[in-house]
Amino acid sequence: MAGHEPLELTIERAAPGGDCVAHAPDGRVVFVRGALPGERVRARVVDANRRFLRADTTDVLATSPDRVEPPCPLAVPGRCGGCDWQHVSLPAQRVLKGEVLREQLTRLGGVDPGPIDVQAPEGSPDGLGWRTRIQVSVGHDGSRGLLRHRSHAVERVRHCPIAHPLIEAAGAWDPHGPSAHRVAHQARPRVSFAASPTSGEVLDDGDGVTGTLTHAALGHEFAVSEGGFWQVHPDAPELLAGAVLAALDPQPGERALDLYAGAGLFSYALGRRGVTVTAVEALDTAAADAQANCAGLDVIAVAADVAEALPTISAAAEVIDLVVLDPPRTGAGPAVMRQLADLRPRAIAYVSCDGATLARDLRAAADAGYQLASLCAFDLFPMTAHLECLALLVPAGDPAA
Repeated sequence: MAGHEPLELTIERAAPGGDCVAHAPDGRVVFVRGALPGERVRARVVDANRRFLRADTTDVLATSPDRVEPPCPLAVPGRCGGCDWQHVSLPAQRVLKGEVLREQLTRLGGVDPGPIDVQAPEGSPDGLGWRTRIQVSVGHDGSRGLLRHRSHAVERVRHCPIAHPLIEAAGAWDPHGPSAHRVAHQARPRVSFAASPTSGEVLDDGDGVTGTLTHAALGHEFAVSEGGFWQVHPDAPELLAGAVLAALDPQPGERALDLYAGAGLFSYALGRRGVTVTAVEALDTAAADAQANCAGLDVIAVAADVAEALPTISAAAEVIDLVVLDPPRTGAGPAVMRQLADLRPRAIAYVSCDGATLARDLRAAADAGYQLASLCAFDLFPMTAHLECLALLVPAGDPAA
C-alpha cells in the first residue's frame, strides 16, 4: 500500500458515524465512507496510522441490493458531510442503525438488548425535509454551505434535501441572505437557523437579535428562546413525550425529576398527569421558558448544572419516584447516573441521541443497581447515522424488567 494506492475491499459491517468496516491486506481495519455491508468496493485512502485507515469509496464493484441513488448530488464521499446514508434505502438505514446501536450497548454497556427495531416517524416518509435546525458555514468567498466530513472545508450548498422547507425559504444558502454583512467579519463565519413548522417562524442568530419560536405539541404551545433546545424532527416532541409517558406510567401525586429539561416538554407531559416535577436546565433562558411553558402545573424549573444540582435535590427530597433525562450527545456521565441511582426512583427514562454515551451510562447505572427494562429507538435523523432512543431503567431485580 505504498503511496496509499487504491484498495479493493469487502465491506463487513456498519460502524458508528456512518462508516463501514473492512480489513486491508495488511490486516488493519479500514473505515470506509459511501459503502454498504456485503459490497465489494474500490476505495481511496484519505487517512492512515499504524492501527487503522480511513477511505472513501470510489467504485462499487459488487453492489448491495440496499443501495439507492442519493437524493442529493453532494451526498458522496469527499463532499458534504451533513448526511451519511443517502446511498442506502430508508428501511436498510434503520436496520443498520439498530445493528450499530446493539453492538455499542453490548460492547460498551455490557447489556445485549437483542435485535433493535428502529421505528420510522410518520412525517417525512421519504426521509427528507425534516431538519428544522441547521448551522450554515460561510466560505472565504461568501458562499454558504456545510462542512465536509472530518474537515473545516465548506462545501457550497444551494439546496439541502433534508432541511425543512421553511429554512430553505429563509435564504439559508443565499450568500446575500440573512446576516451576510455580519458573518463576513467572523473568524469562522457561520449562522444558525431554526424553524417552527407549527408556527411558520424562522430565526437566525447572525444578526445578534434574540427571538423566540413557538412550537405546538401535546395540544399546547411552547415558547423556545433562541439558543434553547427543541427536538429537530417535527415528529419528535409528540413521539418522544408519548414514549416517555408509556415507559414511566406516571401516577397522580408522584414526584419526578426532568433533567436537561430544555423548554419543558417532558415536564409538561408529566405535570399534566398530576405529577410534581422539578425541572433542571443549565441555560437560564431555557429554564425560564420551561417554567413559563408549564404554568398552572406543579412544576418548578431550576437553572443549574445537573451534576451540581442533584446533591441539593437529594438532600431536600423525601422521595423521587420518576426521572426523565435527555442529556446532550456527551451523555449524563457516570457520576450523574450514580447520583440518580442513590435517589432510588422506581423508574428512569433516559432519552439519548448517542449510542456510545448511552451505553457508558447504562453500565454506570448497572453498577449502581439499575437494569435495562426496555429499549425503543426512533429514526428521527433520516439519511444520517444518528438515531434517538429511549431506555427504561428500573432497580435490579424489579419484575418489570
